[in-house]
Amino acid sequence: MTLKSQIMDRFKNKSATIAVIGLGYVGLPLILRFSQVGFKVMGLDIDSAKVDKLNAGKSYIEHISEASIQEVLARPHEFSTDFSRASEADALILCVPTPLDHHREPDLSFVLNTTDALVPYLRKGQLLALESTTYPGTTDEELLPRIQSREFKVGQDFFLVYSPEREDPGNPSFTTKTIPKVCGGYSAACLEAGVALYSEVIDRVVQVSSTRAAELTKLLENIHRAVNIGLVNEMKVVADKMGIDIHEVIRAAATKPFGFVPYYPGPGLGGHCIPIDPFYLTWKAREYGVNTRFIELAGEVNAAMPDYVISKVQLALNQKRKSVNGASVLVLGLAYKKNVDDMRESPSVVLMEKLRDLGATVAYADPHVPVFPHLRDHAHFDLSSVSLSPETLGQYDCVLVATDHDRFDYEMIKAHSQLIVDTRGRYLENSAHIVRA
Repeated sequence: MTLKSQIMDRFKNKSATIAVIGLGYVGLPLILRFSQVGFKVMGLDIDSAKVDKLNAGKSYIEHISEASIQEVLARPHEFSTDFSRASEADALILCVPTPLDHHREPDLSFVLNTTDALVPYLRKGQLLALESTTYPGTTDEELLPRIQSREFKVGQDFFLVYSPEREDPGNPSFTTKTIPKVCGGYSAACLEAGVALYSEVIDRVVQVSSTRAAELTKLLENIHRAVNIGLVNEMKVVADKMGIDIHEVIRAAATKPFGFVPYYPGPGLGGHCIPIDPFYLTWKAREYGVNTRFIELAGEVNAAMPDYVISKVQLALNQKRKSVNGASVLVLGLAYKKNVDDMRESPSVVLMEKLRDLGATVAYADPHVPVFPHLRDHAHFDLSSVSLSPETLGQYDCVLVATDHDRFDYEMIKAHSQLIVDTRGRYLENSAHIVRA
């Protein structure tokens, strides 16, 4: 029996051990799913605080319940910072960050450092899957040579696939199980092994011809969103100049049953994917002499949105005969999107930084983020979430709706705020003290 047949059989009868490296918003749901269907799971992360919490049955992600963590603890499992344990796994799934550096170029350090840490412990008969979003060519240009340094024959005695994550934190309509999974292999045998792995936990696995096709699929999905959000953000500015409510226009356009998909403007792009992924493609495209003008233009429009919002705050305060310098501003919503605690690339933080730089006193309210966290590339605010009440709202010169969580009492906010700048179209009616941004 070939090693490919052996590993596929172990996936099918669930005797395989599945290791997930990187236990964040992507890796943790994935490990829960593999455990749920009966695999022994191993979670590896360099963050000892995460590992300690998991071993204690605690969750550090709001939409993942502690009960689900404790269910894993009742089954065969390991949570560890010891990467040497990787040799015990049959499948290794990398779910680590792929941010941009300060020059807005791809930063693969997490992927490469993690792979380098695993290489000494790789063995024949394993499968390695990369799920982190990246540019086409990463899997075969960066991971493949590192695996081959062990003198493995990839496609014969070791298997390599790329299968991009498609998590949408806080979305109750889609789960790890139900979101179709794209998978591309370095070879046909690698693809077979990858499909065998993911078919045990995902309802539908979509096969593509190569790891590069799978890598580009992920980028296309998120560039599609970034470009359309850029379009509607530009339309928002035009509509505002014309005295038209862009949210009313979008609602009307969305009644067309074909040929139109509604996208909504905001204060800037957030999350780990949409603000970052387009730059992975534009960077790689330059290697081929291609200038991705359309994508880069959308990036420029979206990147300008925080400054647009700040200008609206300044104008709104001026109308009240106040300056942003010395004003007190309460930012509603710190997470990058509604009803989650995910802070990755949140435009709310950028708005807070810009307001503070202009001399404003800044506070925030977010029921999902009780204490302002330490973030990798942003200034720290020593703040806790403000409890909203008629008394506290009245103390602020301006309330800035940055993320429209459903748990906010918008009627109370409207009734007791001196001034509201709304970046999310939460307030539909015209009001003297509500400014759309």
